Amino acid sequence: MNGEGFPWFFGIFGLVAVIAVISMVVGFFQERKRREELAALAARLGLDFSGGRFRKFDRRYPAHGFLRKGSNRYAENVIHGQMGEFGVEAFDYHYETYSTDAEGNTSTDHHRFSVLVFESPFPLARLAIRPEGLLDKVSAAFGWDDINFESAEFSRKFHVSADDRRWAYDVLHPRAIDRLLRSPRHPITLHGRHLTVKTKYRLEAAELGRVLETGYHLLDGIPDFARQA
Repeated sequence: MNGEGFPWFFGIFGLVAVIAVISMVVGFFQERKRREELAALAARLGLDFSGGRFRKFDRRYPAHGFLRKGSNRYAENVIHGQMGEFGVEAFDYHYETYSTDAEGNTSTDHHRFSVLVFESPFPLARLAIRPEGLLDKVSAAFGWDDINFESAEFSRKFHVSADDRRWAYDVLHPRAIDRLLRSPRHPITLHGRHLTVKTKYRLEAAELGRVLETGYHLLDGIPDFARQA
């Protein structure tokens, strides 16, 4: 190999380095802008915002197994406070998993998503609401159906399961169903004292605000007779 090829090599290497630096700078400013928007959302809702990283959130919510996956686990961009009679905490979550290829090279996968947890002053029976998937439709064809509602659109778009079907109907009344149909669709679980939303990605401030309002109104709309002491 003669020396004439080296200028091309260094040119390509320099271009890659410049692109990497530009990407890092753009990412930094995008992250800062998102953090500012989350802080503004918290202020609008009368909540507090903490932008740092916090460990041991898996111990804070021991019933949520998805917080115990992987390693290097931490929460960040935490919004917390009180919405009406309900405590609330929303945060980004991160954990790492590792894989090794046939040549013994190890790679790290970073998992990032958003979590919302409402704390209720009254107990909640187990109720799971999530977007209907293809597997759900196949299961329904074999008779393994979920709970259906008078709203055909809601029954078609959401899969609902519960320990107490009557309580599910009390919680998912027409106003609640209408709000869920107009809201971003993420899995919602009610159980114990918590209403929990776990997303597949980190929410931007506008979408997070809508999900917070949906969670609050879903709990606040539970009729008095369905609120067990």
